[in-house]
This record gives sequence, C-alpha cells and structure tokens, in this order.
Amino acid sequence: MELFKGINQIKVPLPGENRGNVNVYIIEGASGNLMIDTGWNTTESFNTLAQEMKASGFAMKDITHIAITHAHPDHFGLAGKIVELVGAKVFMSDIEYNLIDSRYTHPEDLLSQMSTFLAANGVPDWELKMLTEASLNLRNGVYKLAKAEMLKPGDRIAMDPFQFQVVLTPGHARGHLCLYEPNKQYLFTGDQILAETAPIITYHPQSSENPLGDYITSLNTLEGLNVRFVFPGHGSVFSGLGAKIDDILHLHKDRIMKIQQVMGVETRNAYDVAKALPWLIDGEPVNYDKLEPIDKKQCVLETLAYLQYLVAENKGKKMNETEKVTYWSGE
Repeated sequence: MELFKGINQIKVPLPGENRGNVNVYIIEGASGNLMIDTGWNTTESFNTLAQEMKASGFAMKDITHIAITHAHPDHFGLAGKIVELVGAKVFMSDIEYNLIDSRYTHPEDLLSQMSTFLAANGVPDWELKMLTEASLNLRNGVYKLAKAEMLKPGDRIAMDPFQFQVVLTPGHARGHLCLYEPNKQYLFTGDQILAETAPIITYHPQSSENPLGDYITSLNTLEGLNVRFVFPGHGSVFSGLGAKIDDILHLHKDRIMKIQQVMGVETRNAYDVAKALPWLIDGEPVNYDKLEPIDKKQCVLETLAYLQYLVAENKGKKMNETEKVTYWSGE
C-alpha cells in the first residue's frame, strides 16, 4: 500500500497467535528500490510479503537494497533469503551484524553465558535451563545472511529522490538504527519508537551496561530532528514525535517508581523483583508465574535494565558477590 509518493508499507505477519505484524517499507528510487526491514523467516511471512508486493506493483527482483534497523528475527529474518533470490545489497550497523553468528548460527557460548548470567541474578536451578533456552527457537526465524555492508552514524543511503541519514539509536538493540529523510522529514524508527506501545529494553550479556540510559539518550537525539511523520516497525504511521517521546518517558518513569516501591530498602536480586512486579502481555495483566518461559526471561532481563539504570543514575547500588548479583535502591 502506498502511503505517500514513493513510500509503500506492507504488513507481514509474525508467527504464533495474536502476535501481530511487522511493517516492511519499500522506498521507490529512480534507479532502484530500498526495502526497510524484511519480516520473519517463515513460509507464511515470505508468501505474504511477495503477494502484497505484487499487489502494490513490485516483484521481488525489484528490490536492489535492504536496510535493517536491527538484528531481531522479525526485522531481518528474511534478508538472507531475499539476497539469495535477487542479489540485493544489505545495509545494517556493524554492531548488530557482529551479533548474528553468536545468536543464530553458533549460540553455544552465548547460551553458556546466559545461563551463568541468569543464575547470578537469582533464577533458581529448577527454572534456569528453561529460561536459558527460551529464545533458542528464534534461530528458525532467521535465514542465513552471508554478508552485509556496515553502516555508521551519519552515513547516507541515497535512493534518489530520497536521501536517508543513518541515526544510531541504541537501547532496544545495541546497534539499532533509524533512517531519517530530512527533505521530507520522514523518520523510519524500527522498534525504537512505536505507535501504540513502548519497546522493551533489556539488560543481558550482549547489551551495554546501561541500555535504558542509552535508549533515553537516543530518544533525545531523535527529538532534535524535524519530523513530520514517523514510520514505525509495528503499528500505524503517525505524527507528533515529541508527544510520543513524552509518553514513552512517562511510562519508564512510572515503571521505575514501581520497581523502587518493590525494592523498598532491602537488597534484592532481579529475579525476585521481577516476580513481584505486575506484567502486561498483549495488554492483559499476567502474574509472573503464569507467563511462558520466553516471557519470564524477558521480564527478568527487563527488570535488570531498570536496575542498571538506577545504578547509573546514582539511585541504586549493585553488589557483585561470588556467582551472585543483588541491587539496593534505598536512601
């Protein structure tokens, strides 16, 4: 579907029930076409992508360039397959590209690191293996990508008449990129800024030491741009970037207050804090014990991102003992 002249959007389904879609954008250039993100590597996703492209007047062979906002399966899973079929050139940040092998091709070391990490942060033995391996099947959502061209902040992707500026926006992913078209004042945000919700920020063995702090800094960077329309990776295209950023910051502030309330003046590990917090899954409140393993893991890692942020802001302390990590946020 053409949203604006030269800007097309295709909604590609995610696997599982009630998991929604990812937005794939096709930008029409004078001498080629740019696809921004690709969708998950499933037969349904690929067929939907191909069919909707045809309905919009495109064939897969018309895609000459692919820009990946970040290396999560719903955003880059089909990139390798499209390259194999039509030889498109893929662009992504070097940070994200360098994580692909350890996550999706040879995950053994990362699994070992994650197990040690989760155990240190309070996950009990009976739940440890289940949470450690909860994301392992995500490998099936990624078609192997042989190579990509590395993007750095300030680089440009020229697709005349569009000139996209690369903006590094770490937080949701360490090497997350947004693409900004200054003449049209269009901003393609991947998962950095979404229409209906805020992206999940987690702390884990491959993240920075303060991913939530990085995310907030990234929001401030984007707020300095002149933006008429935001094209997110999920949900509807919208305007009013500043108001949306204010909403996101309010959500994080509220979550920080809840975590501080749960922490009280005690020293606690991330697992115990996560278990005591309220969680929303698909908009519905769910007790931690009722969650699926992948959601439990995500909740622990998200809690850790907030705890790390409190430490970075001098509103908490982190105690590293032998094979044990606890946090304190008292006065």
